[in-house]
This record gives sequence, structure tokens and C-alpha cells, in this order.
Amino acid sequence: MNTRQYLRSALAALIFLAVSGRAFPQSDEPSGVALTPSPEGAKVYIISPNDGETVSGAFTVRFGLKGMGVAPAGIDLPNTGHHHLLIDAAELPTMTMSMPMSESLMHFGKGQTEVELTLSEGEHTLQLILGDKLHIPHDPPVISEKITIIVE
Repeated sequence: MNTRQYLRSALAALIFLAVSGRAFPQSDEPSGVALTPSPEGAKVYIISPNDGETVSGAFTVRFGLKGMGVAPAGIDLPNTGHHHLLIDAAELPTMTMSMPMSESLMHFGKGQTEVELTLSEGEHTLQLILGDKLHIPHDPPVISEKITIIVE
């Protein structure tokens, strides 16, 4: 592998890590990074399913956003962010740090606006939070209402 191929591979790996959220620190300590402002009136919401809806098997969760635009992680454009979906989360993530990926927090760093989920039978909660280019919530945070669904 020549130097040019090596540099291209290294750059591709760094871009993948940035978009997937793995290149950013994830701890409970304040980041020291200035929080990205959100415009007044910005709102994120779940288009579907509806609060209280019963679903079965695989179902699609559609994300809505008002007053801002969607941009992939790593892209620094004013008034943009990307979605993070909280599933059965007992509490919100730290508002001053990159949100850590986990079983209860999904990242959509490529700018996705929907996801197909399959959850176990029973009651589940879903909630969206918008993250900036570094997966950090905006200031003020743009967070949806928490909805409850029933999976059959």
C-alpha cells in the first residue's frame, strides 16, 4: 500500500468514526466545547407511531423536525443537527456531553429521519433528542415528548 492509499484509508476510517459517533468522547465530565445554539421555537417530534398506539412485529418510527434542518454528524451548518432515539430510557443523557450509544440510545449520524424497529412484546417508551455535529444536545436542548407504545 503506497502513502496515498494509506492516507485515503485513514481519512475514510476517521470519517466513518465521526459519522458513527465513535470518535467523540463519551463521559459524564463537561466537554469544554461551546454548546451549539438552537433557534427559538425549534421542535423535534415523533410522527409515527402515535402515543398509545399498538404495533406488532417490525414497525417504522418516523422523526419530525420543525425550525431546524437535518445534517449528518460532523457537518457544521447553522441550525442543523441529527436525531438520537431514546428507547425505554429512564432519564435523559447529559446535556453537555456527546451522547453515548447504548441499548437505549440510538444515533442517526448519517441524517436518517426514520428507523425500522423490532422490540420485545410489552410497553415501551420512545423519545427523540437532536444532537449537533458532535452528538451533543443543543442549547437549549431540542427534545420531543416521550411517547408510549405497546408491542404485540
